[in-house]
Amino acid sequence: MKKIALLVMLTVLVALSVAAQAKMTIRIGHIRDTNSPTHLAALKFKELVETNSQGRIEVKVYPNSQLGDPKQMFALMQTGDLEMVYGGINTFSWIKGGEAYEITSIPFLFKDYDHMRRSLQADFFKPIQEKAEKSTGIKIININGDTAPRGLSSNRPIAKAEDFKGLKIRTAASPTVLRAMQALGAFPQQIAFSELYMALKTGVVDAQENGALVVANSSLYEVQKYYTKTDYIRDIETFYMAADKWNKLSAADKDLIFKAAEEAGNYETALTQKQLSEVYDFLRTKMTVLEPDLVSIQTKLEGAFDDYEGTKWPTGLLAKIKGIQNR
Repeated sequence: MKKIALLVMLTVLVALSVAAQAKMTIRIGHIRDTNSPTHLAALKFKELVETNSQGRIEVKVYPNSQLGDPKQMFALMQTGDLEMVYGGINTFSWIKGGEAYEITSIPFLFKDYDHMRRSLQADFFKPIQEKAEKSTGIKIININGDTAPRGLSSNRPIAKAEDFKGLKIRTAASPTVLRAMQALGAFPQQIAFSELYMALKTGVVDAQENGALVVANSSLYEVQKYYTKTDYIRDIETFYMAADKWNKLSAADKDLIFKAAEEAGNYETALTQKQLSEVYDFLRTKMTVLEPDLVSIQTKLEGAFDDYEGTKWPTGLLAKIKGIQNR
């Protein structure tokens, strides 16, 4: 009997060892073009995971909305048809269960990248993240990767709040962004990012709100005359994974993926900050770069989101985020 028990034990150990060494493919999608820091960071993540797993884990990267927009890719993760997404934390609020993350789109809330990341990693945000992960079935692996703050490009000068009146502008699908533009008198419209260049070229919309790096890397300066540095919304690229896929990973693989995401996110941050130091000089050779009257814009938006407090996110969360800024 002892020999049989020992044999069974050895069989189980061998089976577990084989399972632990089983090959795996991770597909990761994002919406940015192949010149963007986002894509370069995704390639860095691929390199790190494949190297550190000695080729046991293969990572396939799908850029430029090949797998759909953020909502479509989240849906693919929820149905088990996609393993990972690398995209903004703003977009997590676009799906049922992630509504609290709408707070990340509040205009002028975050002073800089460090303020935003420290807020999202603070102890007071942990219950919010856990609840969102449970509700959506999507795991937030790592919130890491600076992006250019959102400004806007347009075919007419936008320098103060009144200039937004009647502006046909393509925006993100965020309810906060839509409300902000409506409060300013603009007409926000939803167009897939992959179709944005032609929409601007053909006049379907007059403007769009993305950061300067997007305007440069996607050549939007070819179809827009002005760039306005509002820097009104910040975002952080985030490594998401289908929760059921994550839960099936070994502790060692979870650690490997987290560390790769941390290094890749840091790489994106360095690339973004380097490119930001150069991009405005480049854009000034292609279009007129405007420094707007931010006070008039901020004044126009006062009170526009008061009803979100205690409905989309817990009461007091805004105050806690503003408190982080002062530490």
